[in-house]
Amino acid sequence: MTAEPAVDEAIARVEEQLGVVFNRARLVWKQAAEQIHPDLQPAGYKVLSTITRLGSTTAHVLATELDMDKSVVSRQVRVLEDVGLVESLPDERDGRIRVLRPTATAVERISAVRASNQARVRAALENRSVEELGTFAEMLRVLAEA
Repeated sequence: MTAEPAVDEAIARVEEQLGVVFNRARLVWKQAAEQIHPDLQPAGYKVLSTITRLGSTTAHVLATELDMDKSVVSRQVRVLEDVGLVESLPDERDGRIRVLRPTATAVERISAVRASNQARVRAALENRSVEELGTFAEMLRVLAEA
């Protein structure tokens, strides 16, 4: 608690709305996964979208980046390979390491989902000023680092 009750109340409202945003994000991930492939789980969507964003990566990097157990990442990668969305190739420098790359189909489907999500965010925020959006982005950065 701070000396300023209004600040405490405002922070409580922010925390409450973050909970709402996180719940909405889980629903968006579920819907996105279904749009990519009917067998894909939300965790698989997160793995695939990260592989696509990075271009190529390893399971170890994914587990670190997504803060997921390596066994969960491995299971999701296996599903993604089975449905033709990710290819696994030996690393050129160390053949024991597998490099994961999105297939062209994955890139196309992820791009479509991202375009849809970005359109939804744009519609929600397009009437805000550049300054407000900059402040909002900075506040999100601060929260992400907290």
